[in-house]
Amino acid sequence: MKIAVPSKGRLRDKTLELLEAAGFGTIYADPRALIIPTKYNGIDLVFVRPEDIPWIVESGAAQMGITGHDYVVEAGVEVEEVLDLGYGNSRLVLAVPNNLGIEKAEELPEGTRVATKFVNISKKFINERNLKWKIIKISGSAEIMPGLGAADAIIDISSTGTTLRLHGLKAIEVLLESSARLIVNKEFVNDDKVELVKTMIEGVLKARKKKLLMMNVPERSLKEVLSVLPSMSGPTISKVESTEPMWEVIVAIDESELNDVIMKVKSSGARDILVVNIERLIP
Repeated sequence: MKIAVPSKGRLRDKTLELLEAAGFGTIYADPRALIIPTKYNGIDLVFVRPEDIPWIVESGAAQMGITGHDYVVEAGVEVEEVLDLGYGNSRLVLAVPNNLGIEKAEELPEGTRVATKFVNISKKFINERNLKWKIIKISGSAEIMPGLGAADAIIDISSTGTTLRLHGLKAIEVLLESSARLIVNKEFVNDDKVELVKTMIEGVLKARKKKLLMMNVPERSLKEVLSVLPSMSGPTISKVESTEPMWEVIVAIDESELNDVIMKVKSSGARDILVVNIERLIP
């Protein structure tokens, strides 16, 4: 089983970190190697350009892949997006020079030259709007093209908008919202190893939003502490050997609630409170 992953670009490092946390990190590091076994026997990582991953997964050369939703849409391939991985968030935007005073796509005249790597998405956009523009396919940085006089506008990925502003551009239309996705060849959607990878990755993603809260609670305070605890399916409670009747209470909670919950259980009588990171959370 092979997972195609970005060999470069904005998604590479976070993709490798996620796979490592899920138990599918590489057994060695070699920037020259394009196929590297993972720590899980029978699953290899294939390092390729992120824009090529949709095609590679559709062909079955790799059964799974991680790449941007924008690349999947641009490729127009028949694959299954089985997980939104929650990083690499960006927008595919139409951007124009600030000094033009343009506020919407229809204000750009016939013959406008638009530089982009996303030719298929761009063509669909201008056809749907009945715009008479010229698409200029590029492979490098789009932001520099208007400044060079090679294009009048661009359609490109923007995460924060900083790069656009540095080049005197502003976004006037959002064509697509994107993020990193786990994609699967349609013939392997129900494969056991695909389900394994999906489940382990999903467990890491869920765990990142949770913390394990552990505490000792005197028996006299147990009812009050339990009443203020949020819980997925009820806290775990076990008897503590102590001179005073005591219970250990363990619960997984959302990180956003952590500080408030700690103060509530402390004021309700909990003591020896521990906060522990969760590596994976499998429902």
